[in-house]
Parts: sequence; structure tokens; C-alpha cells
Amino acid sequence: MKNSWLKYIIVILAFLILMIFVGDVSWLQRGRRARQIRALEAQRNEYRREIEAAEHQIKALENTDTLERFAREQYLMHAPDEDIYLVEE
Repeated sequence: MKNSWLKYIIVILAFLILMIFVGDVSWLQRGRRARQIRALEAQRNEYRREIEAAEHQIKALENTDTLERFAREQYLMHAPDEDIYLVEE
């Protein structure tokens, strides 16, 4: 009687070890992939926020006054009769 139960216990333990540690569908691999998916989703959300900010900036630059101010501040552009003084902090 003991031998028959021992066979089943060994088979069940072997199966559990295979499911936990070995192969592409192991629980360890699933955990790693789940963490990777969460990291990629966070990265995707960050890119979406950056895209929304860029779209907002594009809409703001449709106004010529805002476009001129942006060009002056970011690219140091100026009118021909103006002088620019850079103050570094």
C-alpha cells in the first residue's frame, strides 16, 4: 500500500517542480514576464504623457505670438535690429 502512494507523491512532486522552475511556462517565468509587462506599460504611459504634452505645445504654437516667443527663448532668434544678451544663472 505504501509503495503505490509513494509513486503518486513522487510524480506529483516532480510535476510541481517542473511547473515552478522549468520551461517557458513556469511560474518563475510568468512572474518575470508580468514584471516586464508592468514596466513596459509604465513606459507606454510615460510616452503617452509626452505625446499629449507635445500636442498641447503644437496647438499653443499655432498662435504667432506664442510661436515668436518660443523661437526667441528656445533658439535665441531675434529681429535684425535687436541685440541679445544671455544671462547664465
